[in-house]
Amino acid sequence: MTVLTTPRMRPHDVIRVGGAGLRARPLRVFLSALGIAIGIAAMLGVVGISASSQEELNRQLAALGTNLLTVAPGKTLFGEASHLPAEAEGMIGQIAPVTSVTATGTTSAKVYRNDRIPEAETGSISVTAARLDLARDAGATVVSGVWLNEATHRYPATVLGAKAADRLGVVRAGPDQRVWLGGQWFTVVGVLAPAPLAPELDTAALVGWPVAEERLGFDGYPTTIYARAQEDHVVAVRGVLAATANPEAPNEVEVSRPSDALAAKQAADDALNALLLGLGGVALLVGGVGVANTMVISVLERRAEIGLRRSLGATRGQIRLQFLAESLLLSAIGGVGGVLLGIGVTAAYAGFQGWPAIVPVWAMLGGVLATLVIGGIAGFYPAVRAARMPPTEALATP
Repeated sequence: MTVLTTPRMRPHDVIRVGGAGLRARPLRVFLSALGIAIGIAAMLGVVGISASSQEELNRQLAALGTNLLTVAPGKTLFGEASHLPAEAEGMIGQIAPVTSVTATGTTSAKVYRNDRIPEAETGSISVTAARLDLARDAGATVVSGVWLNEATHRYPATVLGAKAADRLGVVRAGPDQRVWLGGQWFTVVGVLAPAPLAPELDTAALVGWPVAEERLGFDGYPTTIYARAQEDHVVAVRGVLAATANPEAPNEVEVSRPSDALAAKQAADDALNALLLGLGGVALLVGGVGVANTMVISVLERRAEIGLRRSLGATRGQIRLQFLAESLLLSAIGGVGGVLLGIGVTAAYAGFQGWPAIVPVWAMLGGVLATLVIGGIAGFYPAVRAARMPPTEALATP
């Protein structure tokens, strides 16, 4: 007696049969795949934009240096404002790992566009005495004109921070650009770019230390000291800066590392990214529900096809495999489309911001894998339901 056996479906047969089922309903397939794609694109875009932002931050820190420390006066035990000793700058320079030291000092002078502006309208611009090496050590860049030098720092000349220049209406530096500073005219010899590690310079009009003492009543006490240390000794130097700057009252000294503020900002951005990832996960879940809905309706609409295949010898396992393959193919289409869309969104946003476009490989592979998992889960019930359908009942359904 000859026993008839049902041939096993090879992998390419499974893909071909699953693809045929999808081609029969192109619009429904497109909408379901779009739901998956939006979820994957949302998650990949968040990860890619976050990675691009992180790379830009790392690039900026590498250019500016993470070895900058700042020293400023704090409060006394009675809550009063203290000041750093005049010798603090020199004493900090004696610390072996410290490679450079510079300082600024706040004056009581005010600066205006011209001599007709009311005194109350200062524009929140401070007049600050600066050492000649401040721009180099604090990571500031002159975008117009020049920095103070041995000649100009003794005369009424000023360099404006980025925001100060904007508020004073100064577009560029030059001999014809003057501001009313401390009751006299000062020539604007330079304009700075925004200083990420020293943002206080952005709203300052910087003048030479000698001219501040001679013409603006500056007391000579530094209000902020900028120290750069060897990279592998930054933590150790930070620990002794307070006692070195003011040995009599180290508790009245505040020491900070500006690059930590940038890192804190990045941490805040990461918290926001986690929220956005959650929203992307919800979108992906909605896409998975769409896949499940498409497959359930497909089973109901194709009862005659299922009954015919069963009557021709297809096993329950083959029917189950067919519908599971359709679900996985539908999810894979959405996943690949979402990855491409996420890469495009990341590249566009990074290009607009001037950042390097970074999309982690693990995020791309993880996005596709997530869609396959969701597709498998979403298609499991419809596949089982199709496989359990009796051939006679399926063929009898109109």
